[in-house]
Amino acid sequence: MTNLSTSKPPVWFWIVSVLALIWNGMGVNAYLQQAYDTEAHRALYTAEQLDVISQQPAWYTTAFAIAVFCGALGCIALLLRKRFAKLLFICSFIAVLVQMYYNLIQNSNLKDAGAFEWSMQIAIPVICILMILLSNKGIAKGWLK
Repeated sequence: MTNLSTSKPPVWFWIVSVLALIWNGMGVNAYLQQAYDTEAHRALYTAEQLDVISQQPAWYTTAFAIAVFCGALGCIALLLRKRFAKLLFICSFIAVLVQMYYNLIQNSNLKDAGAFEWSMQIAIPVICILMILLSNKGIAKGWLK
């Protein structure tokens, strides 16, 4: 009889967890660049786009912070094989939904968005869902304690 609490995750689990941490790390970087209004951040956008970003409501910026930091912490929890990774990923997903509400419903500037912006509107929530499913699988298989 195997003891589920000592089940070791397969190699793909570690690879996916590290790649997800890199993905979420890029999100944390994007948030920090925007929050501190760095030169690198300003160089990515036109003056009109920067004006739109500066007018985003505080609740949107808060959702952005929660989404990226919970996602990154969730990935660290996965690498540490902790069950609470699932809760962090759920929090991240809820924050992403709040951002999507703003981007798709309240933000009229998205109509001018290009393929990259639209692909991110799809990829980000899909990746959130996949991370929740991965943490569910890790809990069910005994990989997460």
